[in-house]
Amino acid sequence: MSAMAVVYEVDDPAAAHAGRTAGDGGGVTVVRVHAAPVAPGMPGVPGPRTFCGRDTFAMRAAPRQPAGRPGPSWYGTDYADRVCPACDDAVGTG
Repeated sequence: MSAMAVVYEVDDPAAAHAGRTAGDGGGVTVVRVHAAPVAPGMPGVPGPRTFCGRDTFAMRAAPRQPAGRPGPSWYGTDYADRVCPACDDAVGTG
């Protein structure tokens, strides 16, 4: 599999693009966690569509995993109950 980025589908895309997150009191709620191929030549930047075909424009890129601390899966455990099944299948961990 080529490089991928994790993106969050949120309940308020305008707030997500303004930089607010649920953790900073901005009221953004993660609805679904998706995976997307990275944009060409831009590591960590999601391409225009998720693996399940959704537009990434209104999604928020997930924070990058700290170096040396890989997780057991491609998504953060905090959102394991919100992982897109189609993206999980495409990544190959489902």
